[in-house]
This record gives sequence, C-alpha cells and structure tokens, in this order.
Amino acid sequence: MKIVRSGTARWKGGIQEGQGAISTESGALKEHPYGFRSRFEGQKGTNPEELLGAAHAGCFTMALSKLLGDEKLTATRMDTTAKVSLEQSGSGYAITAVHLILKAEIPDVDDEGFQLLAAKAKANCPVSKLLNAKITLDATLV
Repeated sequence: MKIVRSGTARWKGGIQEGQGAISTESGALKEHPYGFRSRFEGQKGTNPEELLGAAHAGCFTMALSKLLGDEKLTATRMDTTAKVSLEQSGSGYAITAVHLILKAEIPDVDDEGFQLLAAKAKANCPVSKLLNAKITLDATLV
C-alpha cells in the first residue's frame, strides 16, 4: 500500500524581504505565513523546522502508541516535543539534529519496558527513517 500526502509552499520576493505561505492537502494549514523573519528572527509565522518538528513528534508518538498496543498497553497521555536544530553549515544551513522529549503516563508498564518501546518507536517511525540527522530521545514515565 502506498499513501501520498501533499503540502504546498508559495513564495514571493527575495529571501529576506520575501513572504511565503504553506498549505496542507487536508486544510489543517491554509496559506499559513512563513518567511526569513519567522525562520531566523522569531517573527510571527511558521518555518520548516517547526513543521518538521511537529511532524516528527506526531509520527513518533503514533508509532509508540502502536507498539504499546502490541503489548496490550494503552497510554493515558503522551506529550512529545521535537526540538529541531538548524545550524550554519559551510555556506548554507543544515538540520543537524532532532531531540525528542516525551512525557508519558502509561499504566502497567515499568521504566525499562517503557524505554525499550520508546527507543524502538524513535528508530522506526517513518519520519525518523527519513531524516539523516542525529535523533536523541528523553523519555519520562510519569
């Protein structure tokens, strides 16, 4: 089975003064602004790194939910943050790392079993497989 999803980006102008808009096929994002200032200067709008972080956090958390289900476990709650590092590399920039931070409430699992499942989800979620960056994980069972 092959599933294809799409996102689109529109850009007008030069790199620093230009402005763009990002949309998703589902409509979850529609003409959401992004640009140099939102990427590098903290101005309102989104940027590719935070979108990638949201995608990775969502993918990882769903993968862990599946692994928990395989073990007849169900999370009461899982909150994941993906911190995506963008660094200058040569004459350009590169995404060099993703750090996943998971806080999970899961009945009937010990920390050792939880850590093994979290590590397996990190290694095997489709977004982790896509990225050629160092991906680290801090998982806390609460």
